[in-house]
Amino acid sequence: MAKINLRPWREELRAEKQQQFVVMIVGAAVLAAALAFLWKTDVDNRIAYQESRNAYIQTATKELDAQIKEIEDLKRKRDELLARMRVIQDLQGKRPVIVRVFDELVRTLPEGLYYTSLNRKGTSLELVGMAESNSRISGLMRQFDGSDWFASPNLTNVAAADRARAGYSQFNLSVKQKTPEPEGEGSE
Repeated sequence: MAKINLRPWREELRAEKQQQFVVMIVGAAVLAAALAFLWKTDVDNRIAYQESRNAYIQTATKELDAQIKEIEDLKRKRDELLARMRVIQDLQGKRPVIVRVFDELVRTLPEGLYYTSLNRKGTSLELVGMAESNSRISGLMRQFDGSDWFASPNLTNVAAADRARAGYSQFNLSVKQKTPEPEGEGSE
């Protein structure tokens, strides 16, 4: 005898496959949710780690900026001190030169001539004086040419003096100041 199955096996099979499909969908959703949670946790941890690194770098940068500012202040102070030292050394070195310049001005001054004013502009001296004759002025210029301390005398003006100084001529003369080599150096 043949067996005939009258049960609704197709509906049961369809229901079973549908139940398996729902279980697989729910499993996949749970697995996807778990993976998404793990991924989000990993990303949050990485962001927190990077933010802590950024905060460390910012504090280190602030410390370095403070150190750089301190170094710049120290360099500025050092430069100021070096400038002061140079000025002091220049003044110390030029002190005897000024005395020598005045001494040389007196040595080069011929008889019958005197200075009424003296102005210094850089390395140039502007002299105004009175002379008994023009030959005395030319003698002064020759003295300046022969001097170790002066060079390039330039006579700019010679005029008759006022009545109170009759017989005198007023002159304007400029001369360059030079610094001679100290004695004893360069020769052996």
